[in-house]
Amino acid sequence: MNKIRKIILLLSATIVISVIGSQLLTVKAEASQNGRSVKQIKKAGEIKIAVFGDLKPYGWVDKNGKRQGYDIELAKQIAKDLGVKVKYVQVNANARVDALNSGKVDLALANFTVTPEREKVIDFAKPYMKVSIGVASKKTNLITKVSQLDGKNLIVNKGTTAETYFTKNYTKANLLKFDSKTQQFAALKDGRADAITDDNSYLFAWVKSHSDYQVGIKKLGTQSYVSPGIQKGNKSLLTWTNSEINRLNQSNFFEKDYNKTLAPFFGDDVKSSDITITK
Repeated sequence: MNKIRKIILLLSATIVISVIGSQLLTVKAEASQNGRSVKQIKKAGEIKIAVFGDLKPYGWVDKNGKRQGYDIELAKQIAKDLGVKVKYVQVNANARVDALNSGKVDLALANFTVTPEREKVIDFAKPYMKVSIGVASKKTNLITKVSQLDGKNLIVNKGTTAETYFTKNYTKANLLKFDSKTQQFAALKDGRADAITDDNSYLFAWVKSHSDYQVGIKKLGTQSYVSPGIQKGNKSLLTWTNSEINRLNQSNFFEKDYNKTLAPFFGDDVKSSDITITK
């Protein structure tokens, strides 16, 4: 009788363990497939956000090792409103989509421009910034129109809208592709190329501190929008983030963020209304 009782208890324990294990695997699979829900993020007490570390004034690390910038202020506010801490995950432009889809981050705020191609593989929340593609070059050999780039070396950052634009719409320039912002600007200063193309807003900021250069082409293609990136299918975080963008607009957060982090770099050439979206 005791032997039978032991067998029954053993079988019961095995069934319970199997059920629990199955439930845990299901939760993990769902989290991996769609990303963490707002409830899961709050329970963990931390949100993981992808940011740049070398893109002044949007996301960069100062001499004291502290993160600064427009996207950093937004990340801190999002974490505060969620009631959690923020864990920054530094990425290059071409790693943003993978960071989301692998579950490495919950949210991407690394100056992420909305494109039809990206919308196929990730979700975007409401935009908080507008931007266009620009081209900067030395004042002594200023590029003011695209035709001047025929046969010239043009620097692009991998995984950016500028790379996509010139790959699809203008193939006469020789594209030199770099993984990071640091690498691309170093290559320009070293004379490895005739010009650089990227989002016009931070090209304006960069030339402010590099007086030998100028943004000769201020706008190419149609105006684009920058939004928080979220793993495809994560409806919980997408809905919350859309509501958060609305709340922040109502409190005039983005204009305050602009005045604190971007205005000192742009000067009078760019206004808040040129960058921020307040609707």
